[in-house]
Amino acid sequence: MWRNVLVTAASRRVALVEAFKRAVAPSGGSVIVTDVNPLSPAVYAANRAYRVPLASDPTYYDEVLRIAVAEQVSLVVPTIDDELPGFADAREQFMAEGISVAVSPFLTTLICNDKFATCETLRDSGVAAAATYLPDQLPEKVRFPLFVKPRLGRGGVGAFMIRHQRDLEFFVDYVPEAVVQEYLDGPEFTIDMLCDFSGRPLSIVPRERVVIRAGVIDRGRTVNDQRLIDLAAKCARALRFAGAINIQCRVVDGRPVVFEINPRFSGGIPLTIEAGADFPRMLVDLAAGRSVKPSIGEFRDDVWMTNYETALFLDGSRVVLDAFRPHRIAEVA
Repeated sequence: MWRNVLVTAASRRVALVEAFKRAVAPSGGSVIVTDVNPLSPAVYAANRAYRVPLASDPTYYDEVLRIAVAEQVSLVVPTIDDELPGFADAREQFMAEGISVAVSPFLTTLICNDKFATCETLRDSGVAAAATYLPDQLPEKVRFPLFVKPRLGRGGVGAFMIRHQRDLEFFVDYVPEAVVQEYLDGPEFTIDMLCDFSGRPLSIVPRERVVIRAGVIDRGRTVNDQRLIDLAAKCARALRFAGAINIQCRVVDGRPVVFEINPRFSGGIPLTIEAGADFPRMLVDLAAGRSVKPSIGEFRDDVWMTNYETALFLDGSRVVLDAFRPHRIAEVA
């Protein structure tokens, strides 16, 4: 029997929570979220919300599991890079309670959290990926411009374009655990891909990132480009995925080249859903044991998204007590 969905680290992912609410509505299901902050907007979009410790806390995964069991959850959807290896490692514990976790295998999450390992793995498998170096492995002659970025970073934080040797020497020391990557000069795309729990791609939707703000798409459009779809399929053969994945690439001289993979929902997933590739509904169907046929390339082309900020206004006396229950499972009613 189908039950509920739990979205972790919900934060600002209101659109994703709303999409899952639509997906479970026909079966009368609810969407529960977890977060560390009672002022996170998605807390107020969900049917119920729970405070949990940070993903780095040793009790985090046990806490989420207890909430999931108490709330009769059938599907857990992790959303941030930091928690993916932990959920992959704990997946069997969730499965023992009849709960599916939309997370890629442990090794895949480790590789994708490491920009150097990601590009090396792809290149070894014959997938076009950016040349990426550790600082002590740089060739004697390098071609500028380059990018220096954190090996384990995300969201474009700490990434710097490098145009001169003196800048390279400074930033490989300034950026913690730096990697050096070739500069890819061309339009940037994110490819949203959904895989079933055996790693088979079900849907692939490329999106051009026309305007990017704080590492997330601000304006963009869907692009039904077979080159990008084929690239995503090759990535799925090089690494085993499950659930939502987003592949970041640039098209250089007509050839798409990967520079990063995030095995989770992307910030631009509302555009993909609006274009007709309803990843949340497909995940709900998979977790319910229903058959989901591949629909590669079946989405509306040239659908544009332009984002804007909005706000929630809350009565301060209700922020913690009504909207955000304490994380102690004994208090679940």
